[in-house]
Amino acid sequence: MRKRVCLAAGGSLLAATISLFGAAASAGASTTSPVVGYTYLNDNTATANTIAGFDRHADGSLTPIPGSPFAAGGAGLGSGLASQGAIQVTSDGRYLLAVDAGSNQISVLRITADGVPVLVGPPVSSGGTKPVSVAVSGTGLVYVANSGAGGSGYSGFRLNPAGKLIRVPHSAVTVPDVSGLGDVFFNATGDRLIGTRTGTSQIDSFVVLPNGRLLAAQGSPFTGQGLGQLGAEFSPASPSQLFVSNAHNGAGLGTVSAYRDSFSGQLTSIGSSPYADFQTAPCWVEISHDGRYLFTVNTGSGNISSYSIKPDGSLALIGSFAITGGGADIDARLSPDGKYLLVDGAGHNFVSVFAVSGGTLTELSSSPTPLPAGAASSGIVNT
Repeated sequence: MRKRVCLAAGGSLLAATISLFGAAASAGASTTSPVVGYTYLNDNTATANTIAGFDRHADGSLTPIPGSPFAAGGAGLGSGLASQGAIQVTSDGRYLLAVDAGSNQISVLRITADGVPVLVGPPVSSGGTKPVSVAVSGTGLVYVANSGAGGSGYSGFRLNPAGKLIRVPHSAVTVPDVSGLGDVFFNATGDRLIGTRTGTSQIDSFVVLPNGRLLAAQGSPFTGQGLGQLGAEFSPASPSQLFVSNAHNGAGLGTVSAYRDSFSGQLTSIGSSPYADFQTAPCWVEISHDGRYLFTVNTGSGNISSYSIKPDGSLALIGSFAITGGGADIDARLSPDGKYLLVDGAGHNFVSVFAVSGGTLTELSSSPTPLPAGAASSGIVNT
């Protein structure tokens, strides 16, 4: 039962709430505040996958980009992926990369001047089965986590300036199908890569070699400090500090672990890790751009916990903040200026937006904003 909390997050829980919030969100959304960027979600729609796109206004409100949702080219699953990072944006803001879990592919879309994402070319094979998470480094190295039977593991690619994905030879790393990969991501310098195994409560740690291949750290995969390692992130300010959620400990028993990632990729615990948040299923993790605060979305509690991050990487719980109409909320990402935290409320098919003041969150009056009908969204990014 513990595992089902996150696995059901992208499904159709309480679909009736869509209409409840739709009118209020539309009425509250800004039509005068200037557009300062865009927000995108991987709709993970069955058969023909789509990308939901929103204008992001200076006051934090969202309005759909005309024409949204946009074709992704591949197929989604129409049900939750139980993963973090199902869609990513390149550091220069030019391209979106999205997993097509239903067709075992990765799509690349170019972001046009008006925010409309346009397919660069046909989706490419993910190198495995059921891709659930994708990572892209500042140099254009891309790794995909595949979590399906008969094709679980990691596959590497290069994203060239034209937006084409080219396979890195001999880059594939296989894992047992029971691993249940949940996330894959680089550190800020692109020389470390981490993958989480939600099904077996383990963490894969790799050194990224100059040729783009991976070297597993001695002792990898490392046993987690709780059950259900899922969302994770390196500190943007301290690339050796790693934080991982422990999502399946049980009701009110969620924790977040803090590790130090060594030069050789070995993970050692920081302080009194793991750190309790006293909530259920902290599945997704986001860290402030200055590395001072950590936010984790508690899928089973319908709220977000925040911690302060001390210089040594240890955590201190600040508190938890309710999500209006929340429940089965999943991935979360900060706006580029760090002023807003946007949460993929896949369980109720909406996006929630919070103003950020240090480690304190305040939901906007215009929140939540409905997602397209039929979406089973996974992942969220902002430009």
